[in-house]
Amino acid sequence: MRRELDWGLKNRISSIIKPQNNRALMLAVDHGYFLGPTEKLENPTKVIAPLLKHCDSLMVTRGVQRACVSPTTDTPMVLRVSGGSSIIGEDLSQENITVSIEDAIRLNASALAMSIFVGSKYEYQTIANLGKLVSEAEKYGLPVLAVTAVGKELGKDARYLSLACRVAAEQGAHIVKTYYCDNFEKVVQSCPVPIIVAGGKKIPERDALQLTYNAIKGGAVGVDMGRNIWQSEHPVSMIKAVRAIVHGNQNVDQAYKLYKKLVSEESKKKSNSPKKPFNPNQKKSNSPKKPFNPNQKKSNNSKPLKK
Repeated sequence: MRRELDWGLKNRISSIIKPQNNRALMLAVDHGYFLGPTEKLENPTKVIAPLLKHCDSLMVTRGVQRACVSPTTDTPMVLRVSGGSSIIGEDLSQENITVSIEDAIRLNASALAMSIFVGSKYEYQTIANLGKLVSEAEKYGLPVLAVTAVGKELGKDARYLSLACRVAAEQGAHIVKTYYCDNFEKVVQSCPVPIIVAGGKKIPERDALQLTYNAIKGGAVGVDMGRNIWQSEHPVSMIKAVRAIVHGNQNVDQAYKLYKKLVSEESKKKSNSPKKPFNPNQKKSNSPKKPFNPNQKKSNNSKPLKK
């Protein structure tokens, strides 16, 4: 029995981190769980549809998955299962598990994702919840991705991120999502499970590609990018360029060149799109014309403008 569960767990991980090159491109669209209608993610259905086939997995909440993701997709779902505080609340670190394992299974999740807030007021609660989630999820062969959340009061250097990632791994997380930093290799070397790097806030496209390249070079298996893809003016071109680094081993210059080429092709396609052809058989409006009235005063609008 245990061997079967281990097989299922490994199989699900392999759908997220591709075994042929040990790389992963995750698309994050779970921001609404604490940010609400994030800029350019106001309509999740419209955002997700053209990007879904270009990512290896989608990080999403159950509400958006049910309402906005096509059930015919074969893209793995990394289901956000923690929450409880919003951006206008007192403390974002006060999170709890909000989704049951049964619901995750009904949604056919390939992995469960939750945040831990190491060093925050609610550190104990979030770390203890991670341990409980791993214990429950492993009964069903479900891997857990732990997100090392950071805040204004928390660090973003190698020392802090090494601590947070190691704590997550020690509690049994199968994958850890964290941030890129100087001396990132130190973070990777001290974490015994695969690390995926968060994209973070929107930055210029070339900088986001540089972040992707640095993360892979530093030992991460991939990136979980959201705003730097769907807040771009050209999301599909951007995700293809990111993919070229993650799975195509391209450098930043090559990927950025590809991005600009795809944007140019996209612009040409839009400008060359044919206008609606004239249809001679189209019926004219049946609304009757207003009868001519010889006594009607002419509108002043018919007079030429004074120079």
